[in-house]
Amino acid sequence: MRHTTLKQLRYLSAVIRLGSVSAAAADLCVTPPAVTAQIKTLEDLVGLPLVERQGDRFRATPAGEEIAGSLRKIEALLVDCAHALVQLKTGATGRVSFGIVSSAKYFAPMAIAGFRRLRATVDIRLMVGNREEVLAGLRSFELDLAIMGTPPPDLPLEAETIGDHPLIMIAPPDHRLAGRPRLRPEDLAAETFLVREPDSGTRGAFEKFMGPVFDERPRREMEMNSNESIKQAVIAGLGLAFLSGHTVASEIKHGRLALLDVVGLPIVRRWYVVRRADRRLLPAAQAMLTFWIERGASYLPQLVAPADPLEGAA
Repeated sequence: MRHTTLKQLRYLSAVIRLGSVSAAAADLCVTPPAVTAQIKTLEDLVGLPLVERQGDRFRATPAGEEIAGSLRKIEALLVDCAHALVQLKTGATGRVSFGIVSSAKYFAPMAIAGFRRLRATVDIRLMVGNREEVLAGLRSFELDLAIMGTPPPDLPLEAETIGDHPLIMIAPPDHRLAGRPRLRPEDLAAETFLVREPDSGTRGAFEKFMGPVFDERPRREMEMNSNESIKQAVIAGLGLAFLSGHTVASEIKHGRLALLDVVGLPIVRRWYVVRRADRRLLPAAQAMLTFWIERGASYLPQLVAPADPLEGAA
């Protein structure tokens, strides 16, 4: 591998990404024979086939995928190096690529705004997605930092706790179960549930909590891919939902949603700010990491029930 070149690695990566030599050549602004020659030279150096044809597309072999993964790391390091050199040359404060899971979008932007007040010239690229999308950004070295729930064990991540993350059950305020104390999960079995997609961390927690109830009973559910859609559907009376308390804190406070008193809830998890352990943070990203560790908890919403109008009259 000492004799390989970035050109060879990039040509291979383009063929794997686009699935054909001609598409890779067009993307790289070279001829198809040039791409073929570079990959053939790389295969000769490695001593293994790096791509194989499946139907009308080229796919990476295990050796090709290994090299493509290494190139992603190299490209990320080169980007880091370029930005570090810019900082040294111009005194610029740098950039941060920051990811947040969708449940965190109800507090993370306020914290980012607080950070920007301290570092107004930091260039922040914000990505909001579900858990799998954020993890994909960390895997591909596209994200410096991310806000999420419990990080998976299969990634080399360092995680710092921000604060508690309650998972709760909500209903329309006029629902028959609203205000009833100490509901059991079995009391909810006949209800329609509005749920997130299977890859969502919230959906996984819901399945673990309510799954035993439906072992021998039919379930009624509607799947939606955003917390906002679920909130509006619950407000409209389409069913109950199991969501992050931080997603619905404002609606509960203003009486648009009811927090159900269910035995075993809230399930209290944790919010984390995470980074790849095998990637060096540049000064701007390190400053944002420190900000989240020191001040992130102050931006977490508080679950507050609406005031009783009779109390005000008294």
